Amino acid sequence: MLAVTAVLTASTVSAAPPAALPAQGAAEVVLGTLPSPVVLAYILAAVLFILAAAGLSKHETAVSGNIAGAVGMAVAVVAAIGLALSSDPARGVLPTLLLIMLALGIGAVIGMVLAARVAMTGMPQLIAVLNGLVGLAAVVVGYNSYAAPDALAESLGTFHLGEVFLGVFVGAVTFTGSVLAALKLAGRVPGRPIALPGRNLVNLAILLVSLGLMVAFLLLPEGSPAAWACLVVMTVLALGLGVHLVVAIGGGDMPVVVSIMNSYSGWASTFTGFMVNNDLLIITGTLVGSSGAYLSYLMCQAMNRSFMSVLLGGFGTDGGTPAGDADQEGTIEQTDVTSVARMLQAARRVVITPGYGMAVAQAQYPVATLTDMLRAEGVEVVFGIHPVAGRLPGHMNVLLAEARVPYDIVLEMDEVNDDLGEVDVVLVIGANDTVNPAAEQPGSPIAGMPVLRVWEARSVVVFKRSMATGYAGVQNPLFFKDNTQMLFGDAKDSVEAIIRALE
Repeated sequence: MLAVTAVLTASTVSAAPPAALPAQGAAEVVLGTLPSPVVLAYILAAVLFILAAAGLSKHETAVSGNIAGAVGMAVAVVAAIGLALSSDPARGVLPTLLLIMLALGIGAVIGMVLAARVAMTGMPQLIAVLNGLVGLAAVVVGYNSYAAPDALAESLGTFHLGEVFLGVFVGAVTFTGSVLAALKLAGRVPGRPIALPGRNLVNLAILLVSLGLMVAFLLLPEGSPAAWACLVVMTVLALGLGVHLVVAIGGGDMPVVVSIMNSYSGWASTFTGFMVNNDLLIITGTLVGSSGAYLSYLMCQAMNRSFMSVLLGGFGTDGGTPAGDADQEGTIEQTDVTSVARMLQAARRVVITPGYGMAVAQAQYPVATLTDMLRAEGVEVVFGIHPVAGRLPGHMNVLLAEARVPYDIVLEMDEVNDDLGEVDVVLVIGANDTVNPAAEQPGSPIAGMPVLRVWEARSVVVFKRSMATGYAGVQNPLFFKDNTQMLFGDAKDSVEAIIRALE
């Protein structure tokens, strides 16, 4: 998304029609200034992006969807470069090409360094940062578009000013909200919610003041000091709103927050597309914004929550227990690798429920090997994936696909929950909040959140490093149930030891 925003924005700005161009309708001007090969390339790229979104919705087509998206991106970039080179003959092809290559080179180096250094466990916060950069780009483009409008912008008048104001507002909220979400995911900022007194009234006041500033911005003479003041004050308020929204959201809701911020970044790109008159950027931003919003809706449904309940305060807002400080609720039964291996050999049905701890330990590969060994011995093995397992939508699915676990045994929570009572052994590998029975207790900070009811199985083995609580900061009664045994240690080392015992 960031690449699309940067390349298409730069090319379209350089392709702006000269000041002498007579005022025309938006569609007429855009189509009149774009060479037909570029129009065709934009249409092709848009179709490929739509196919990518459709392909990424299923395990079986995810690879082809990813390829479609990559090809669409390549087509969009090439078309944008061609548009930039052909639109301003006075500047010269070589200087324009050198500037574009310099920008692409810097971006490529940064991208390759990040790809090499960021582990899979750091992917959620990386995506949050990239969402924030898209928001920042919308703010910068908005200010630039207001300071130096092209002929089309001038012809649109008040409509263009509205685009600028809304684009800057959404971009600023996305920027600070995403950066704070990344800091929470990385552990640089505490995951527990910080709820200021009257926080909802503060949010409402910011929105109302921003609305008033927008009316004044549209009525005041364009470019006047008062109009600039309205834009700057709104930007500051929007930056603060992004922080205030996310700081009040608890750790249990952070996967949804990342998804919502991804949606915001898409809408910020849409406004950017309007500001620079680029159809493909509008289409791409709308795809990202709408798909992110729909994914957030599905995740909220899976958590039995609404958009507003997430945005106005996350799990733990009403008194969750900070991680590591919760009182134990009984005694635990500790087990060892040999006992777990015997238990698995005697089992007929096994369910594995992974969580963020599996990602931290990078245990997906030995887990895949253990799965193959058990299935070869006739044991039925499936994975139960909670919609918000990990710290990113689909986090566990990606890890298991990376380890070549067959798609058909990776099931969603609703597909396994009703059958857990007939399961011999459940292996909980690095999961905590998503298997917490406290979600079914009224008054709990996570009350109402659907969870995997693993405690209904005959035996449960929990792989954990310690007795610390999960990301939502809520103690887990599962650990103290009679049919639960704790296997302490690094998940990867524990699973590898079980494999050796089975051999």
